[in-house]
Amino acid sequence: MADPLDQVTPLILSFNEEANIGRTLAGLTWARRIVVIDSGSTDRTLDILAAAPQVEVVHRVFDTHARQWNAGLEQIDDGWVLSLDADYGITPLLRQEMAAALQGAPAEVGGFRIPFRYCVAGRPLRGSVLPPRIALFRRAAGDYIDDGHTQDLVLQGRCETLREPILHDDRKSLSRWFWAQERYLRLEVQKLRTTPRHQLSRADRLRQRHWIAPFAVLLLCLIWHRGLLDGWRGWYYAFQRMLVELMLSLMLWGAEKQ
Repeated sequence: MADPLDQVTPLILSFNEEANIGRTLAGLTWARRIVVIDSGSTDRTLDILAAAPQVEVVHRVFDTHARQWNAGLEQIDDGWVLSLDADYGITPLLRQEMAAALQGAPAEVGGFRIPFRYCVAGRPLRGSVLPPRIALFRRAAGDYIDDGHTQDLVLQGRCETLREPILHDDRKSLSRWFWAQERYLRLEVQKLRTTPRHQLSRADRLRQRHWIAPFAVLLLCLIWHRGLLDGWRGWYYAFQRMLVELMLSLMLWGAEKQ
């Protein structure tokens, strides 16, 4: 019997991910082909990718996340796509669940939503504010559109949900994290200031209130998601998410006053 995962092509975006990409590839040894869209890495990312025989690298200057992802989809003709950031990890349990889901997937199912577990220093937390997203989908059933600093998948067909999570395990330096957040938050400010309020999610409408969101996310991480039980890792993650919301509030205030 053919392995259902033979139908799946992992698609990864990369930019200076030498701290992460090796672990991501280690969870994809089952894949016959992996497509990576690289936006100009200058560290060892390309060397690590070159050592994996099933990886095909496409070099593309970054403009938006949706265009970058769609450029990757153009490299995949059929079957299923597993879209991954370069700091995501696929566990053996998730691999087994994906294979079982694809084995019996009816034609009307266009994709699968997969939850996340955030890791700090390599250890998964009990919970995080990352929502599940459609990460496994039929090539013919999905295309990306931009949504603030990130992207959203427009899926044709029914979407089902898997139980096993993708691990989000980013081990890049804190300075690189600050660089990325400042860049992302500029796009979030533009989204929050230009999108009609009724089209925003509840979380984004809360962010427009400036002072509420930073303290709400701190309590959400520590209490609702049980970060207090994760020791220093839980506090680290909670402070990290609070800092992002504080930065966003400052940038929103600055943009409005100007």
